[in-house]
Amino acid sequence: MSFPNHRPRRLRTTPAMRRLTAEYRLAPADLILPAFIREGLSEPSPITSMPGVVQHTTDSLKRAAAEAVELGVGGIMLFGVPAVRDARGTASLDPDGVLNKAIRDVRAEVGDDLVIMGDVCLDEFTDHGHCGVLDADGYVDNDATLEIYGQMAVAQADAGAHVLGPSGMMDGQIAMIRQALEESGHKNTAILAYAAKYASAFYGPFREAVDSQLKGDRRTYQMDAANRREAILEVELDLEEGADMVMVKPAMSYLDILADVAAMSPVPVSAYQISGEYAMIEAAAANGWIDRRGAIMESVLGIKRAGANTVLTYWASELAGWLKES
Repeated sequence: MSFPNHRPRRLRTTPAMRRLTAEYRLAPADLILPAFIREGLSEPSPITSMPGVVQHTTDSLKRAAAEAVELGVGGIMLFGVPAVRDARGTASLDPDGVLNKAIRDVRAEVGDDLVIMGDVCLDEFTDHGHCGVLDADGYVDNDATLEIYGQMAVAQADAGAHVLGPSGMMDGQIAMIRQALEESGHKNTAILAYAAKYASAFYGPFREAVDSQLKGDRRTYQMDAANRREAILEVELDLEEGADMVMVKPAMSYLDILADVAAMSPVPVSAYQISGEYAMIEAAAANGWIDRRGAIMESVLGIKRAGANTVLTYWASELAGWLKES
């Protein structure tokens, strides 16, 4: 069948027609808001490389969570920045530490109206900035780190997290955390596994957001950007170990990986639109080179179209507001 019988432009004639025939749609419930809280702040501290994003105080974080509920946002992923760090990240286990307290405060503020997620990783808490403890040679000790992850997961579940997000890319981390949760009575606490997390140049602004102490890189545990099939292996292993949901990170530079994972995953798939991806759009928009709102909408829709059920994005609340308007 050829022209003029087929004119694809017929379904693009008006905004109403385009809405009617759209294959994919965004909804506020698809969005997860990553949020940072820093110990010792008296007021929110702007993150210069991420315009519009701040390190929160307790009060401003609770307001952000309450706003997310009002806007219909699906969840919030919390990251804590402690005042004191050490080689083993022990502040991550303190019930009154910055992250565990933040989880407890947000849960008290919004209850079950917002899915509260905690980042299970040591990079914010160690004085060397790695996602695990180091051995005598300075190499990240996978198995010693797993023990701390299990304790950290229980501490966050005790504080009220609905979902835990293990992001350290240690082998066996999901199995260790699932076992720790079961043994501590947290059988209904879900795990969103950072299953395919790549070493990326686009994490740069995040390092400012968490005041990272990292020297060097994380390429001995995060995935190599050159590898595609390996992502499926990582996802399969996390599913076998008990992951309830899986994530691809970053999102925009890894849409092929996201599509692969979405095609094979029997559980919900998330993708994280990371700090560098956010910063690029904000910088281009600030210079007048692109339409900010249009670029934000298109970028997140592209992630959804590639297969993500949910998207972690720093624009979650703003975007949810736009979606409710429309």
